[in-house]
Amino acid sequence: MPTTQPTSTSLLAALAPELGTALRRVRYDADTLLELLGDDGQAALSRAEPVPVRRVARTAGELGTLVRLLLLGDALPVREVAAALAPVDPETAVAAGLLERDGDLVRAALDLRPVDLGDGNRWVLSDLDDTVPLSGPGSGWTRRRLSADHVLGVGHASLSLLRATPTRRVGSVLDLGTGCGVQAVHAAAYADRVTGTDVNPRALWLAEATAALNGLDVELLPGSWFEPVAGRRFDQVVANPPFVVGPARVEHTYRDSGLALDGASELVISGAPELLAPGGTAAMLASWVHRADEDWRGRVSRWLPDHGIDAWIVQRDVADPALYVGTWLRDAGLDQRDPETRDRAEAWLDAFETAGVEGIGFGFVYLRAVDGPTELLAEDLTHGFDDPLGAEATAYFERSAWLRAVAADPGVAWSARYTVEPATALERVFLPGADGWDQRVVRLHRGDGPRWQHEVDDTTAALLAGMRADGLPLHELVDLLAVGHTGATATSEFAADALTVVTGLVRHGLVQPR
Repeated sequence: MPTTQPTSTSLLAALAPELGTALRRVRYDADTLLELLGDDGQAALSRAEPVPVRRVARTAGELGTLVRLLLLGDALPVREVAAALAPVDPETAVAAGLLERDGDLVRAALDLRPVDLGDGNRWVLSDLDDTVPLSGPGSGWTRRRLSADHVLGVGHASLSLLRATPTRRVGSVLDLGTGCGVQAVHAAAYADRVTGTDVNPRALWLAEATAALNGLDVELLPGSWFEPVAGRRFDQVVANPPFVVGPARVEHTYRDSGLALDGASELVISGAPELLAPGGTAAMLASWVHRADEDWRGRVSRWLPDHGIDAWIVQRDVADPALYVGTWLRDAGLDQRDPETRDRAEAWLDAFETAGVEGIGFGFVYLRAVDGPTELLAEDLTHGFDDPLGAEATAYFERSAWLRAVAADPGVAWSARYTVEPATALERVFLPGADGWDQRVVRLHRGDGPRWQHEVDDTTAALLAGMRADGLPLHELVDLLAVGHTGATATSEFAADALTVVTGLVRHGLVQPR
């Protein structure tokens, strides 16, 4: 068990019951905000364009006051804020760190926004981002620069991990590097016990308040990487670590690990297996470098142990070094027209050039603890699809377990009956030829989930046409298919090719054994 202790209750967390009462009374929740702002207003808010949102909020009473105060960063009269936040006393909120004085006005010191994480409304507390000015209207405008201990709110990375996390019911979840606590809050909907860790005390302060505001019991432990939970095991681990690839430095704890290049991702991926209970899973964001002299799949595979893990690694994007550096500098509120920022960009790109980095891959890492040799599937899914991967990861590991049984005993596959999944479509591509239309490609598409595609031949298409839950087992289907094509039962080579095709389609969920 860890020797570190959970953080004590802060003034901000103690304020949570009264604050929650105020937010519910005014209906400061995800559904009501969508109703108030509409799709256009929400889009403007996401683009950091406050004027359209402010125009709507001015006529929305106390809800509008909280929108202007908490989402736009407007400085407002104390009396107006007191009415909207009742029963919270503004001075108590200032003492707790939620608000700050701005002369005769008060303004938000933190970002407090409602979100729907898939199980109803939740409120998340985090630091204000760089789109909120340091000074209020009428007193100039100064762009906010993010501090070293800045705590992000619900950003693109955290949302992508939320959508990619399996949510089957489990006993315990570890949120490694919890930040503001958004992943831990999400996990509380499907886990009996949730633990969050972070090296940043400010992150734990905000995560504690976020949990309290939502009436959740989350264990929060301070410490670096795996130290706070040494010796413990969890049914699920989620992690949005400081995975930014760059020099070995820490400018912002939410993104920088102090480890060179992709060292943070290597550390988390290699260490996560020790945290998993038997059958436990992990869902993590990670990055890895691309070099001319190595395949990224081989690089990531070396981070895993030789035994005990089934791994599915999905690369969703690859960025060139210049784009990558520019993106993360802007993320920190920096402008490359500033000489200091230009020097920082030069040093970052120099580090990439010295290390031979040609690109930076980003994606999801899924692990499951198994009793057997480690297996890895690392693949590109850089094409567009909208369906979240959380449920797909659970299904993938179930299919992978069946395929391990097949590897141990091929008879499992030969005796099974199969069905073609309803979302699987057959496409034939014809191009003009000398004698009319020539078929060039036969392709199977999966129309849901990751939308995989497999190029097949007419023989495979015919095999799938015979698959039914109440139909023939695979060995009989293959023999019939061979007779139809060659006039004889299947040769060992024909059968082996058929089994390879079928198991590949099972792995990607285009056909299902029954």
